[in-house]
Amino acid sequence: MFGAGGGTSSYREAEDADLLVLWGSNAREAHPIFFHHVLKGLRNGARLYAVDPRRTTSAQWADAWLGIDVGSDISLANAIGQEIIQAGLANEAFINRATTGFDAYAAAVKPYTLERAERDTGVPAELIRQLAHDYARADRAQICWTLGITEHHNAADNVFALINLALLTGHVGRYGSGLVPLRGQNNVQGGGDMGAIPNKLTGFQDFETNSEARARFEACYGAPIPPKPGWHLSLMFEAMERGELTACYIIGENPLRSEADTGRASKLLAGLEHFVVQDMFLTDTAKLASVVLPATATWCEAEGTVTSSERRVQRVRKALEPPPGARDDIEIICEIARRLGTDWGHPSAEEVWNELRTLSPMHAGMSYQRLEELGGIQWPCYNEQHPGELFLHARLWEEDPAKRGTPAPFTPVEQDPPVDELSPDFPIRLTTGRRLDSFNTGVQSGQYATPLRRPETLDLSPEDADRLGLAEGEVAKVSSRRGSLEVPVHIDETLRAGLAFMTLHFPDQVATNVLTLDAWDPKSGTAEFKATAIRVDKLGATAPGGDESQRAEVEA
Repeated sequence: MFGAGGGTSSYREAEDADLLVLWGSNAREAHPIFFHHVLKGLRNGARLYAVDPRRTTSAQWADAWLGIDVGSDISLANAIGQEIIQAGLANEAFINRATTGFDAYAAAVKPYTLERAERDTGVPAELIRQLAHDYARADRAQICWTLGITEHHNAADNVFALINLALLTGHVGRYGSGLVPLRGQNNVQGGGDMGAIPNKLTGFQDFETNSEARARFEACYGAPIPPKPGWHLSLMFEAMERGELTACYIIGENPLRSEADTGRASKLLAGLEHFVVQDMFLTDTAKLASVVLPATATWCEAEGTVTSSERRVQRVRKALEPPPGARDDIEIICEIARRLGTDWGHPSAEEVWNELRTLSPMHAGMSYQRLEELGGIQWPCYNEQHPGELFLHARLWEEDPAKRGTPAPFTPVEQDPPVDELSPDFPIRLTTGRRLDSFNTGVQSGQYATPLRRPETLDLSPEDADRLGLAEGEVAKVSSRRGSLEVPVHIDETLRAGLAFMTLHFPDQVATNVLTLDAWDPKSGTAEFKATAIRVDKLGATAPGGDESQRAEVEA
């Protein structure tokens, strides 16, 4: 129902919401442009709740911070749902008209009392009750989430738990109310839209069940499309392990550094019989490749389109000539096709886009001319008279059943704790995330200097640092069930006892993903980066420059 990605609301709608919930999202640092809209909403009188294990810089703007224990999101969401039902605040008219499965959902959340949720999550029961009542009573409310929800072994269930709350209260399909999954990278939404999902054709058309769409693509391509899902990334690595996948072609990705359990990823990528990387940087992954294909910087050296988190397709225009040897992605792919025996010619970006418009109904009305004139269009846009959808699922509010279409299903889910269990040997929970100045594995952001940047550290609570006898800047040994590394300590007062934090921005300094677990969600394929069990041991060493020097770098 809501699985196609893309926010059901526009970013700008955050400015007009009455209530905003940042759930597992440090948007202030990871999505700063979106957070500007949040701040405008706050200035307009909106209330902000932050649900996050850390008291992040986003949480510091909130009216209330729910400091949840890592991996207990479903218990919290179910308790909010149960409280809304028990208090008589459910939107019964919307539920009866536009949804299915409510009775099963109500039965599933009934055991999740406020008291149980407090035990499961560490969040005070009264604060859970407050969020439940404020969310249900708000005229316009949004739940925004990011990797804090999805980088878990039960990622899809976490998302279903939040969707259930929107259906319960009718906070979907109306201006200012919705579900807002904030995408983690530029154009990641566009990648999914174009069919970079193992069971989808362009425009989120399922090729297992949608035979009409499959026939349309087969007629265009002149080749059959087997109605069988492909492998997502986690399954690809398992196939490498079995010896079933022996060749790999990677475009614009650095999995050697971004995948959980770096040791395993390195071994499997190095063991491929043939390995091709197409990228604008010679990443650590590219250094392992049999062949490297230098590509252009698509944001300034190529023509095309980009799709934002709010489903807005915009034009990208070539501003610079690429350096010698770099070639446009379309040119590279068409040349490979020629060498494999199929001549696709030399299509322009617009010609490729126009072919796509004939195959993907939700993009049909988005000509380059209209994208230019309107400054971008939000999908779906079914014809050249259609303005694009400002927000999704407005049909659920139609009185006419024919216009309303298929009801939105409640999906009951149960709390399931992290796979990597805490124990006396591994008593601290490590969660990972981003900082404002850097991006993912640092390949892009590491190319420039910024006064905000500081070296990688293991961030510990004052209580844990004191218990372990660790000082600011002291180098400690950090171990998980998969590996160990040495890293300077930063004492972070926003962390609670038992919780640690690291980033993966600086793999050359600290290979954080040596520690993380490659357990993954069977529904989405996402690995559980957010919930690693670790042990921290004192080494008696300080970072280069000594304690005071490191402290100065960290505090800067």
